[in-house]
Amino acid sequence: MIKVEWLYWLVGLVFLVMAVQMAADRTNPKRWTSAAFWGLLGLTFPYGTGVAAVAPGTAPYRLPAEPLGLAVLVLIVLAGFNFLGKGVPVTTSAEQREASAVRLGSKLFIPALTIPFVAIVCASVLDDSGLFETGKATLLGLGLGCVLALVVGMLVTGEKKVSVPIHSGRSMLEAMGSALLLPQLLAVLGSIFALAGVGTQVGRIMNAILPDDSKYLAVLAYCLGMFLFTVIMGNAFAAFPVMTAAIGWPVLVEQMHGNVPAVLAIGMLAGFAGTLCTPMAANFNIVPATLLELKDQYGPIKAQIPTALALLVCCTVIMALFAF
Repeated sequence: MIKVEWLYWLVGLVFLVMAVQMAADRTNPKRWTSAAFWGLLGLTFPYGTGVAAVAPGTAPYRLPAEPLGLAVLVLIVLAGFNFLGKGVPVTTSAEQREASAVRLGSKLFIPALTIPFVAIVCASVLDDSGLFETGKATLLGLGLGCVLALVVGMLVTGEKKVSVPIHSGRSMLEAMGSALLLPQLLAVLGSIFALAGVGTQVGRIMNAILPDDSKYLAVLAYCLGMFLFTVIMGNAFAAFPVMTAAIGWPVLVEQMHGNVPAVLAIGMLAGFAGTLCTPMAANFNIVPATLLELKDQYGPIKAQIPTALALLVCCTVIMALFAF
């Protein structure tokens, strides 16, 4: 059986290899602190297995969680005080890349399409095969798809050195910086807010404001709340537990008997509309502007706002008309 922890270890190993590359890259003025950041992050993956896998007081003994918390604090300091830098990418010239693109043509899409294809096959066909850890076929399929896409990409391009895609990945990693971790951090933030009772308090405020049995106002409050919380927190997955605990479940589902899949799915989509409008979703909206060297850092957000507002209106209307 292929376990999901093996995928996490592979991800950690990739970070460690790239950290070694960064430490050896003299073109990066912050090579040591950059290597420390990504190397420390890589070590948290296998160490985290030891922290979470076994209950306290049982054998094999669980690793203490304190070093993992300390590592997170060090990562925050390194990222927060701008200790991450970029080296000169080890790559071909623009003319060579253009010639290669012309030669390969549509074959360039084959590696990218390999990832979702393998993930879908694993999730839909191999889920009950016993090959994957129970309930983890989709995630493991995604990881397996990435590995196979690397192999396919090297075959398509004729590249024989695995160090070349690793160097390219490191350049992308350095360009994105700590923003790469924002989705995970913000999703965790949503869980913390939910455990702290933020959703409950928001729900009390909404119950005091909203008139009784006002379905349309409740729908508007839920969709607009998902949108605004996502703008603030940068991730719809972070906003979802808060707004669903406040309005989605107690009001729209339990009181007004809304269809559960419809209410929650449309509410999440309203949150995704907020993702289009916030710099907090740096990996979606700020990193692309950096990678494409756009003059306006907020250009993607400005271009997406009309679509986001139209999507929010559509979500609100569709939920009000068809979710009950």
